[in-house]
Amino acid sequence: MRLEADCVSYAYALGRDVLQDVSLSVASGEVVFVLGANGSGKTTLIECLGGIRRPRRGQILVDGTSLGHLAPADRARRIGVVPQIHEPVFTYTVGEVVLMGRAPHLGLFSRPTRVDWDAVERALRAVGIAGLSNRTYTAVSGGERQLALIARGLSQGAGCLLMDEPTAHLDPHHQHRVLSTVTALAEDGFAFVVSSHQPNNALLYAHRVVFLTEGKVSAQGRPEVTITEERLEESYGMTFEVLKVADGARAVLPRVKRR
Repeated sequence: MRLEADCVSYAYALGRDVLQDVSLSVASGEVVFVLGANGSGKTTLIECLGGIRRPRRGQILVDGTSLGHLAPADRARRIGVVPQIHEPVFTYTVGEVVLMGRAPHLGLFSRPTRVDWDAVERALRAVGIAGLSNRTYTAVSGGERQLALIARGLSQGAGCLLMDEPTAHLDPHHQHRVLSTVTALAEDGFAFVVSSHQPNNALLYAHRVVFLTEGKVSAQGRPEVTITEERLEESYGMTFEVLKVADGARAVLPRVKRR
């Protein structure tokens, strides 16, 4: 599948665009990271791509069809949104949280069938947490919750998952666990758009990077080309060093005076 933003603008208040003529695309097998400072429009872009917000100008296209022309259930079968923080009101199990992804496939008064639970089991296995199905969702680690939310999107049948800062509250081990799962799923044909504050994660896991600066796309392309010291300073208002090692790997560090 292919998801595109075509010259998308969005405003919360009249005359103040949070997004301005943003264009980007993601196709099956790709992981696209969206980088930018707080307030640059990353979350708003994720919400527009997922149909949660309607652009003031421009359009979102799914395989060439305007997102606005799709019924909500059809849209949910194609695109899943993985929020940054998810705190359920009730004490659900991990399996029940993943089962929520089956809602677009059920009628108003339908009950889940074996087909739906089979989809849940496949999704849990795909992200490596099949053993947590009966555990209480709020009792597992933050990284495991993120994996459960990815599984929920997979159980929807969505070919593209939109992730809003999925590693914001995770330690390095769980960041790697979540993002390596994302890249493995991309190899199986899924598409991902990931908003992030972590340029190093983009260098490690992204196929392409989009920089948002004050609601506009300031750069996009392969991470090793796009993530530069000049671009990082423009985006975050501070100086950085991009370090390169012999095997071609790169890492980003703030530039500080060393004693």
